[in-house]
Amino acid sequence: MKKEDLGKSLLEYENMEKQLEVVLIQKHQLQIQLNEVKHALEELKKAEGEVYRSIGAVVLGTTKEAAEADLKEKQELLEVKLNAMAKQEEKLRSTVVETQKKLQESLKEHGKSGGAS
Repeated sequence: MKKEDLGKSLLEYENMEKQLEVVLIQKHQLQIQLNEVKHALEELKKAEGEVYRSIGAVVLGTTKEAAEADLKEKQELLEVKLNAMAKQEEKLRSTVVETQKKLQESLKEHGKSGGAS
């Protein structure tokens, strides 16, 4: 592999690692949101009397059933997004590992050839 190609491959590898990091952060944020929704559903089951929900900066009264339906819908949506993120992470992680192996082999060959182009 030429020196220029090696540099280009290293740059692509670094970009893939950054993408993977972004995916992991987004996945973590979705997991936090999902945990919050699950916790809210648990608390809603214990709730008696009036139930309120926050919509932006406004708090409105609602029925327990409507609040539960809304939370379950959010939970399903978050689970779908999390599954998609997990698949994206798996694919990206696989590509990163494969690229890393190729780069290591190229670096070994480049080192053996004395760095000649």
